[in-house]
Amino acid sequence: MAARVIVIGTGPAGVRAAAALVEAGLRPVVIDEGRRDGGQIYRRQPEGFSRSYKTLYGTEADRAASLHRDFDALRESGQIDYLPETLVWNIGPKTVHVVSGTRYRQLGFDALIVCSGATDRLMPVPGWHLAGTYSLGGAQVALKSQGCAIGARTVFMGTGPLLYLVAAQYVKAGATVSAVLDTSRSLDRFRALPQLLAIPAAVRKGMALLGVLRRARVPVHRGVTPVLIAGSAEHGVTGVQVALANGERLSFDCDAVGLGYHLRPETQLADLAGCAFRFDDASQQWLPEVDTDGRSSVAGVYLAGDGARVRGADAAELSGRLAALAALDDLGIAVQGADRVRIRLARFSRFAAGLRAAFPWPARFAASLPDNTIVCRCEAVTAGELRGVVRETGAQEANRAKAFSRVGMGRCQGRFCAHAAAEVIAAEARVPLSSVGRLRGQAPVKPLPMALDASNEVPDCDSQRKQRTHHAQHGRDESNEAREFSE
Repeated sequence: MAARVIVIGTGPAGVRAAAALVEAGLRPVVIDEGRRDGGQIYRRQPEGFSRSYKTLYGTEADRAASLHRDFDALRESGQIDYLPETLVWNIGPKTVHVVSGTRYRQLGFDALIVCSGATDRLMPVPGWHLAGTYSLGGAQVALKSQGCAIGARTVFMGTGPLLYLVAAQYVKAGATVSAVLDTSRSLDRFRALPQLLAIPAAVRKGMALLGVLRRARVPVHRGVTPVLIAGSAEHGVTGVQVALANGERLSFDCDAVGLGYHLRPETQLADLAGCAFRFDDASQQWLPEVDTDGRSSVAGVYLAGDGARVRGADAAELSGRLAALAALDDLGIAVQGADRVRIRLARFSRFAAGLRAAFPWPARFAASLPDNTIVCRCEAVTAGELRGVVRETGAQEANRAKAFSRVGMGRCQGRFCAHAAAEVIAAEARVPLSSVGRLRGQAPVKPLPMALDASNEVPDCDSQRKQRTHHAQHGRDESNEAREFSE
């Protein structure tokens, strides 16, 4: 009987992993939480929208088109079992638990390749809980999926390549960008240049994004310290205030803010699969342990793409293929070409190290957050409450602080607050960040319907075709409501 292999995710890593498995003669099950493939960076527009690849993806248009075309070929030829709009909510020994609509299934596997991608890494700022504050990824989803901006006048604040990418995408789409406010300094980028030059094309793309902002006369300020996002519960965001390195205060009127500090791997599924984690000093976060090829500490479980290490979309494609080759090798199926992939991937690892140095995580901001600043937006836990927990209970470990304060107990399960909360705890307790630990993953990773129908069957190709017909019709219905954004 053929080996049962499951791929979770259809971003760059997931698509290339699935393709490598098919090349070896296997028919993997590919699970996609979204309605269509592409992941976040190559997210597809809804059916019926007519924006060009160049408009949607800019310099990445050719790569996005290639990825979409290759996945379409896999799906339409029946070489994979594709499960769209399907949530993996838990992973057990050799078993994946999924929900699609109200249907619950258990899928067994011999090898599991998790390509879960990344989400925004966020540092709170007073007022970030106001309506109109989005993550950079959320702002990008609005533009790609629905063809709309998050506000009439938007400020983008934080640091990292995504800050400039999303701002430039908004400019190209005709939206008004009031300012780009970067907490990193020009000196940081200059010092990181030798590592960044490992991928010269990426440096050129970054310069091109700056050119887009410069031509649009968007104010760009570096080395800023966020002071507050102004507004009210009634009216939402009305402005942003920052301090420059010389102490000068700047204010910008806006009705929306895109906020983010690079990315963090989406590691909940790796956690539920039982993978071991270690603290990474370079990125100052807990990451799952993987070898060069993507093998985790759990036999039969492989991690690829930004869900394991944030190295960008190009590296994700390589790591997805490499993880699939590792899985095939462990299953006793002869493979070739892994050495070439490893050599190419090493360049992206050097480049990623340069990005961390050029756009550093602003850990120092956590200690200076006012006590009334909300850290956990789901549970409205403030910095002052976290500090009080440390002082009054002696809790210096993340999960113990969670038990006393409810930080990380909301819908996002700490995806958006855990990193900053750990920084606040470490600063108050005056201990290394590594000693605070990490919030443990809990199933379900996202909310589930109360009523579920149980089944262990994988849909056949006929049912998948019916699903695609329904999705296409649904997409046409949605596009009628937003026709003006699709031209």
